[in-house]
Amino acid sequence: MKTPAMVAVIAFACTIGAVPAFAQQTALKDVAHVRDGIIEVGMAYELSEKCDDLRARIFRGIGFLQSLKSHASELGYSDTEIEDYVNDRAEKKRLEGIARARLTALGVVEGEEATYCAVGRAQIAANTRVGWLLR
Repeated sequence: MKTPAMVAVIAFACTIGAVPAFAQQTALKDVAHVRDGIIEVGMAYELSEKCDDLRARIFRGIGFLQSLKSHASELGYSDTEIEDYVNDRAEKKRLEGIARARLTALGVVEGEEATYCAVGRAQIAANTRVGWLLR
């Protein structure tokens, strides 16, 4: 089975340190701003991969992921904590599941390109974070 594009995005986000681990107070997976930001990047990437009419704004996405890393650092997470979280395979799978569920809730039907395109265009029109990451 082909590795889903969303796994690649989440892995990429994690590789550049977009997801920090909360310094002895809260688990990083519970930091909504960071977690949801990564999920939104994954959603935008998935839409761009499954709809030929949409393109991911790569530099905008990278900049946003870096801002998530900075946010986590400001909250007190060390680089080691960030890397540990980023390399957590179970968490990557969990985030992928959340992203897919959100896309489904928005109207995406797996394997039907038109639904990815419609959801992507709606996100762009509504100027959501997902839409902001697409063109």
